[in-house]
Amino acid sequence: MWNKLIFVCRSDTCRAPMAAALLRECSLKRELEIKTRGLVVLFPEPINQKVNAVMISNGINMEGYMSAQLVAEDVDDDTFVLVMEKTDIPKVLAIIGEERASQVEVLTTLVGEELEIMDPYGGPLPAYGLCFESLSKTIKKLAAWINEQEDARV
Repeated sequence: MWNKLIFVCRSDTCRAPMAAALLRECSLKRELEIKTRGLVVLFPEPINQKVNAVMISNGINMEGYMSAQLVAEDVDDDTFVLVMEKTDIPKVLAIIGEERASQVEVLTTLVGEELEIMDPYGGPLPAYGLCFESLSKTIKKLAAWINEQEDARV
């Protein structure tokens, strides 16, 4: 089983950082390196202001966060990549290599949900709140899945 998990979204300033921060808040049965990356990051940027507002209102501090571009070197045999949308899989594989296709999955598909995590980028603050709520439920399912995988290993 992998020891590094990378959440990927388009700009690495919204959904991926929210997902990573939420997973870090969960109780996992094993240590896991949790990172985020973007598909189009021309230069490092802080978290989206609306994301920051939503995270702070939910007691999660994202101070000092900076986005980073996904590069092939981010992914080794010990890495699992979770994307927010199915259309992002080919873009990720173009960066990390087609041979790593088994290491890339849509977050919601992995945990048995039908709908993908909507991108609130450019929308009003309530859209970011809805995205947070959706991600929160999904990440709890992901944490349970990770813990089940760990139990199966023992």
